[in-house]
Amino acid sequence: MSRVGKYPVVVPNGVTVSVSETEVSVVGKLGTSVLSIVDAVETTLEGNQVWVKPRNTTKRARMMWGTTRALINNMVKGVSEGFTVNLEINGVGYRAAVAGDVLQLQLGYSHDVNYPIPADLSIKCEKPTSISITGKDRQRVGQVAAEIRAYRGPEPYKGKGVKYATETILRKEGKKK
Repeated sequence: MSRVGKYPVVVPNGVTVSVSETEVSVVGKLGTSVLSIVDAVETTLEGNQVWVKPRNTTKRARMMWGTTRALINNMVKGVSEGFTVNLEINGVGYRAAVAGDVLQLQLGYSHDVNYPIPADLSIKCEKPTSISITGKDRQRVGQVAAEIRAYRGPEPYKGKGVKYATETILRKEGKKK
């Protein structure tokens, strides 16, 4: 039995949810999100709560029960508050800057890395060594953060590279004489 799926998704004030047979649409101050519902689960809207229930007891229905509930919850949170991932840059001469709709990264290569900022996300650099990625879609924010981090991941000896702000880098001892 799903521990996640058995709880309802509470819809806060300022967010409108519409449930049909095949999709759930959520509208809030940050935009609109739509999710296609699989046949294995059914969704109902009761007051300010969205309930997700499996249609039968098959393995697929039980798997999609919790997944669908989590996706709807992320949509509701995304259009009301949004999601943010913070990245930190460590290393001498490593820095980032936003120029128009491009994120310019200097990561120790012979050339600058230019990352085009997607239209549905917002990227800010408060300091040259910090990047903040904000958007309404949790998956999209995380994917863009992972792509930026992949340009120069943190290395274990000096900790140089791009890392998540919440990430801890396990450091290794260097070679001995």
